[in-house]
Order: sequence, then structure tokens, then C-alpha cells
Amino acid sequence: MKIEKLPSGSYRIRKMYKGKTYTVITDYKPTQKEALQLLAEKLDKTPAKSEHLTFRIAAKKYIEMKNNVLSPRTIKEYSETPARLSDTFNELQVSDITQQDIQTEINILSKTKSPKTVRNYHGFISAVIGTFRPDMKIHTTLPQKLKSEPYIPSDDDVKRILTSAQNTMYEIPLALACYGLRRSEICALTIDDIVGDTVTINKAMVLDKDKNWVIKTTKTTASTRTIIIPSHIAELIRIQGYVYKGHPNSITDFLSATQKKLDIPHFSIHKLRHYFASKMSALNIPEENILQMGGWETDHVMKNIYRHAMADKNNEAQREAANKLSNVLFS
Repeated sequence: MKIEKLPSGSYRIRKMYKGKTYTVITDYKPTQKEALQLLAEKLDKTPAKSEHLTFRIAAKKYIEMKNNVLSPRTIKEYSETPARLSDTFNELQVSDITQQDIQTEINILSKTKSPKTVRNYHGFISAVIGTFRPDMKIHTTLPQKLKSEPYIPSDDDVKRILTSAQNTMYEIPLALACYGLRRSEICALTIDDIVGDTVTINKAMVLDKDKNWVIKTTKTTASTRTIIIPSHIAELIRIQGYVYKGHPNSITDFLSATQKKLDIPHFSIHKLRHYFASKMSALNIPEENILQMGGWETDHVMKNIYRHAMADKNNEAQREAANKLSNVLFS
């Protein structure tokens, strides 16, 4: 049995037992008797089924367990995550993984990945370990979130893009995006989903773990909804007999090319949903109605919209104050 002090000030107890190394971390230096007692408790708490389970195998089993309840996109992201972790971490026995092991892996990932990506990976690691080691408490220090202000396209930006899209296969998809639809929802719509000027949204086209495009139910319960669209857009759909038949990525490519051609700041098609929420808010539509129309489950997007609006007002106030002081000092 070996007891050693770690750089953090904690103490690590390690002992080989039946060909396996067991580890216990304490915040004090234990006596030999205390160390043996802690190791015995560790052995009692270690589930037998995970004794010979590496993290890589545990991750695979976890994904298989969740295959029928998570969205294809989530399953795809989960399936790709182990390959993005280090081989050292993947080959650790689940029963031996310590908080320090997790922290070390997160530190490595933080050198090359964004805080959001690292947090997603940590969420997956925690879920896997929580399934096979429910007694383990994880309290990792994660990289600080980056504060970012989303670019919300202006009315002029949107009008110019829609004008460029007229009489193309992208006219309808981009118009629908301006009414709060996700790209995945647009690509899954059929002519049967359009009745008069209403659209029923109850499915989405997404990539599964094998990178095939499949039609599944909407992202969340809130995403299933019925909205009203302009009658002329509904009529365009009826005339051509479908909503969109191209590749989902082609919409994104067209939008990007159009922005470049028109010298418009680049933004993703998803930002048209933010534009929709912003315009609805400016028109004093109640927040609960905006969330329902956009299929949002929480008010997170509205908080971003309000923060963006307040920043604009703050800039205007500062400019007015600077002008007034300038008039006093230099006129």
C-alpha cells in the first residue's frame, strides 16, 4: 500500500488487490490503519459489474441504454465523444476513476476546446460514471463560460436575403426560418402539414449516429406546435406541391454565399429564429406567445434578446451623454 501527497495538498492511497489497483483520495494524511479502512470501504462500494469495465466500454454501454430515449443527434454526439477523449482516460477502469483523473482530462481538453465543448464532454463523462458509479460525487472545476453577444440580423439584412432567394428553391425555407422554424423542422415538413395558412410542426430531419438523414419527432415537447405563416408563402408551397426537397446543408450554403455576395455580416440560419423572437418582442407580443410560436422550452433565448436590446439602449444613452458633454466643453 502506498500513501503519497498530491500537489493539491490531498493524499492518495493506492493498493494492488487481485491484479487491480484501488485508489482513495483524502484531504488529510491517514494512518496505515485508517488507509486500510478507507480501502476496505472502497472495495465494498465498488459495484461488481464495473470491476472490469473501462470508460470506453462503459460509454458504449451507456449509449446503448439511452438509444431509444435520446434524439439521433444526441446519440451521434455521444457516440463521437469517446474518440475525442484521451486513450489514457478511455482505458481507465470505471471503478478506479478518481476526481483527479476527471480533472486532468478536463484540463487537457481545455487547452484546445472551447468552454462550451469542454462542458459538453464533462456532462457526458459525468453521465457515464454516474450510471456505473452512482455513489461517486463529481465536482470538477470547469473552464469559465465565454460571454458572447449573438448577432441578430437587421430588417435590411433579412429583406435583402429574402429578395435574393425569390424564385429559387431556398425562397420558402428561408421565409419559414424567419417565422421561427428550425432548419431540421423545415426539411421535415410535407404538403400535408400545411392547412390554409397554418403549419403543424411535429417532426424534424436530423443526422443519426451513422450519419444518415432521418425523420424523427421534434426536439422537445414544446417544439411540437402549430403556427400561422403568410398566406402567399402557404400558396407557394401548394403550387409547387412540397416545402423543400434539397439537402439541408444546401440551405446553409446558399445563405452563406448570399451574405458574402451582399456584404452582409455572416450569421447562421439559426439566427433567423433569434430575429423572429426579437421582432415579436419589439411588437410587444407576450413572451409566452413568442416561446410557443418558436417552440422554445425555456426563456433562455428571450434573455439573450433582452440583453441585446439593453446593450443597444445603453450605447444610445452613452452617445447622447457624450454629445451633451461635448456641447458644453467645445461649443
